[in-house]
Amino acid sequence: MNKLRTLIVEDEEPARNLVKAYLADNQHLELIGECADGFSGVKAINELKPDLVFLDIQMPKLTGFEMLELLDELPEIVFTTAYDQYAIKAFELSAVDYLMKPFSRARFHEAVEKVMQRIQTKQPDTGKLQQLSRQAKENNTAKVERLFVKTGSKIDVIPIDTIHRIEAEDDYVEIHTDKGKFLKYDTMNYLEKCLPEDIFVRVHRSHIININLIEKMEKYGKDSYLVILKDKSKVNVSKSRVKELKEQLGI
Repeated sequence: MNKLRTLIVEDEEPARNLVKAYLADNQHLELIGECADGFSGVKAINELKPDLVFLDIQMPKLTGFEMLELLDELPEIVFTTAYDQYAIKAFELSAVDYLMKPFSRARFHEAVEKVMQRIQTKQPDTGKLQQLSRQAKENNTAKVERLFVKTGSKIDVIPIDTIHRIEAEDDYVEIHTDKGKFLKYDTMNYLEKCLPEDIFVRVHRSHIININLIEKMEKYGKDSYLVILKDKSKVNVSKSRVKELKEQLGI
């Protein structure tokens, strides 16, 4: 078996050095690069197409989970993390391995063996990996200040205050912003939890709106309401959400 072309994506230099030290004495691995942030990691993975990536979960600007959404193709991934809040629970369910920092040399080589076995048996786990990364991300209730969207080879960073509204589109969401529309693989439930409640409100199972951009709220029919935003777009408000919206607007 040829050596696995390996990339390290980790924002802390001591952690990168530890992986490099363990990697150097493993005859099955060949280091082809290292990245100190998620953006350069996405670029390197898409261009170099490594067989294996040691990927930190918690990184500033772009997390390991967010990186997975932006990749053209998924290599084998071994996650490294200092946090067990949700990562361990998610990845215990799969063949994808993770290393809890600080990890030993023996634990490192055990993870490599798991990757090699999966490659040799030709059982790629990329679909499950994407699914579990999405599940783990949705279990995280931390608020976000920006969203990332990949269109072709371009990565757009969308500050949340530029978002007008978000609409469900099957397995995706359509994000309407100052700069136009963006399609992202995400769920309305996750976005409802991670967007600040003082700015965004879910008015329908398929719509989240920026309350700062509401121009007026109109009643039509007996119990139906319509929100008109400043960009003149119209959004239906479901009966179950009317009370919550009125309370948030103070009406």
